[in-house]
Amino acid sequence: RAHRWCQLISTDILLDDIVLTHSLFLPTEKFLQELHHFVWAGGMEGPEGLGRKQACLAMLLHFLDTYQGLLQEEEGAGRIIKDLYLLIMKDESLYQDLREDTLRLHQLVETVELKIPEESQPPSKQVKPLFRHFRRIDSCLQTRVAFRGSDEIFCRVYMPDHSYVTIRSRLSASVQDILGSVTEKLQYSEEPAGREDSLILVAVASSGEKVLLQPTEDCVFTTLGINSHLFACTRDSYEALMPLPEEIQVSPGDTEIHRVEPEDVANHLTAFHWELFRCVHELEFVDYVFHGERGRRETANLELLLQRCSEVTHWVATEVLLCEAPGKRAQLLKKFLKIAAICKQNQDLLSFYAVVMGLDNAAVSRLRLTWEKLPGKFKNLFRKFENLTDPCRNHKSYREVISKMKPPVIPFVPLILKDLTFLHEGSKTLVDGLVNIEKLHSVAEKVRTIRKYRSRPLCLDMEASPHHLQTKAYVRQFQVIDNQNLLFELSYKLEANSQ
Repeated sequence: RAHRWCQLISTDILLDDIVLTHSLFLPTEKFLQELHHFVWAGGMEGPEGLGRKQACLAMLLHFLDTYQGLLQEEEGAGRIIKDLYLLIMKDESLYQDLREDTLRLHQLVETVELKIPEESQPPSKQVKPLFRHFRRIDSCLQTRVAFRGSDEIFCRVYMPDHSYVTIRSRLSASVQDILGSVTEKLQYSEEPAGREDSLILVAVASSGEKVLLQPTEDCVFTTLGINSHLFACTRDSYEALMPLPEEIQVSPGDTEIHRVEPEDVANHLTAFHWELFRCVHELEFVDYVFHGERGRRETANLELLLQRCSEVTHWVATEVLLCEAPGKRAQLLKKFLKIAAICKQNQDLLSFYAVVMGLDNAAVSRLRLTWEKLPGKFKNLFRKFENLTDPCRNHKSYREVISKMKPPVIPFVPLILKDLTFLHEGSKTLVDGLVNIEKLHSVAEKVRTIRKYRSRPLCLDMEASPHHLQTKAYVRQFQVIDNQNLLFELSYKLEANSQ
């Protein structure tokens, strides 16, 4: 059956399927070892040996083209690639018809092998800012670049009394490594792991919800909620941990949203989300759903994009519920509907969805008196937007709209992950000990849609207005309330008896 299936699709697509999805059944390092074995199997001489080397060259080129920077995080895979490269290049004279391919291989291998000399690492290593790190304007205005596990970041780790230490850490650092840095900063004496006064690491959300992180967990920084923070404490102080005071204090009044134009906000949303979307490597989607069977999850950029989607949703609800005047609040609903409409026009369906979901937040949708002040035209527009985001019939309305869009497109990313999860759970990867080629092809097809959405650059007509940088900074660093109980409290203060 697998043979018949392979006959139905082209060699290039089959090659792409394998490169994109091999981690479902074979870790990257093992995959490359098998490729190395394939080249050596049965001898190197004659037409058959040449054919194997040509096939290996095609696979290696496609593999390197797809992975590129990700391989710098995998030393074992890099060594095997180097061995394969040397093996193939020994017979370069045999590749008279493949000289361009061998030159391309040489360039790609050089890219993967590129390392900073050890003696120059400390002064030249760039520390990258995550969202909300010290809220520095210069950081938030920078063009976003992709994160890798070896990147270093600054992070605050809080104590039970809300004092904090600032540590410098690898993005992929384990909980144990983070606690080691905190201990060093606090000048703690080394204590056995089982002692009551040894430190534990806890993620505390603005709602007060606590998650105890295990010592072996890694890449925790990008999995934190919007207003969650890391706390280091002893086990006996775990129950007493409280969220930071500034996360539950509210200051109603006019905010930046009342002073900016809908078109400016929408365009800055689209521009920023395009940057974030471009940072997500297509393999992160596979790793996220299939739990990083390559050995480690490299999904930091995807997690940050998902976090941003949630942030925009809570931003909409926060701004509406902090507006005390009913008339201004109705005007704000109109403004958000205009922003959603422009985002949709920009083919930024991630921002569109996030804004509509923010207006659909139960704490906002219950404000009957506010919604009644909205003109009929905008009420109809909101109903139209709700229909487009309706999950009924497997998001039929949304899928029809996005299928008619040409790149560049920013899709509603959570739905792509939902589709991949359905493919993962709906069929087995191995059937009777053999790889399910049809499943791999379906997964790869979904990843190729992401590639298609990003196949053309985004070009927005954004005028450099006097408030351009101010609006840009505002859009890139929202201050939001993500505690639903607090949002409901604000809602009931505005309209106590609304249904």
